[in-house]
Amino acid sequence: MKNQHVGLNGLRAVEAVGRLGSLAAAADELGVSVGAVSQQVIKCEAQLGRPVFERRSRGVAPTAFGRVVLPRLTAAFETLDGAVALARRHPDRVLTISVAPVFASKWLVPRLSAWSRRHPDVTVRLDASVTLVDPDASDIDVAIRVGDGRWRGVKAEFLLAQEIFPVCAPALAGRLVTPRDLYTVPVVRDANSTLSWDLWLAPLGLNAAKLQDGHSFTDASLALDAAIAGQGVLLAWQTLAADALRAGQLVAPFPERTATGIGYYAITSSRRREPGTVRAFKAWLRDEIRETEAMFGGGA
Repeated sequence: MKNQHVGLNGLRAVEAVGRLGSLAAAADELGVSVGAVSQQVIKCEAQLGRPVFERRSRGVAPTAFGRVVLPRLTAAFETLDGAVALARRHPDRVLTISVAPVFASKWLVPRLSAWSRRHPDVTVRLDASVTLVDPDASDIDVAIRVGDGRWRGVKAEFLLAQEIFPVCAPALAGRLVTPRDLYTVPVVRDANSTLSWDLWLAPLGLNAAKLQDGHSFTDASLALDAAIAGQGVLLAWQTLAADALRAGQLVAPFPERTATGIGYYAITSSRRREPGTVRAFKAWLRDEIRETEAMFGGGA
């Protein structure tokens, strides 16, 4: 009667020999001697009650039973190894953040090295999306979104009030002495933006209908690149233009900024207790946003 207990070490040895094709290769992978692997295989076969391998002069080959069971053993150990790796991965060491692509590329990603210096043990996984996520029905830890903050079923913490203002390349700025001079230069447009030039121009007594249309893009990042290339004036906001302004690639020709009535919010679950990494990330995010605000003469 065969032994009802089959040792895991023996099964591991059998799987390695079958997958690698030799006792020597299995011994090298498992970090033991060839003799030890051979003994484990013999013991496992005895426990199984039938041979897994045929012994040949040049090594071993699977039996008919072995050809059936070995692929299943390989799949089983892959599943087991994956489960162990998942168990070892501390939940506080991976932070999944959902942000709009333009916010990610023009503001967040350039600052992630600062986060990594402060929290070297935490890996960020970035989900680039404009769709409002449900933290309770996804693996998203924090989402950063622009809006009025009144989203149902989530916790929304205010980060920054959005303000808009014209930006352009330094060479083009020389042609813009007063806001009325905007009528004389091309306007680069973000075709998907809901922000209107009228919002900035109307308080100055100007009409957006008199602006000259320049190139139009369905991506704000491309519109910003066009402005940097001197192709026109762009209606920008803080997180879009901050780094290009700091680098001197763009200038804001006029001091006026207009609040849009919406802002940036950190969105998290309203039901779950926040892990330490989420709290740390939001604290770091507020610090970085304060630096951006300071560029524009604001800040908490």
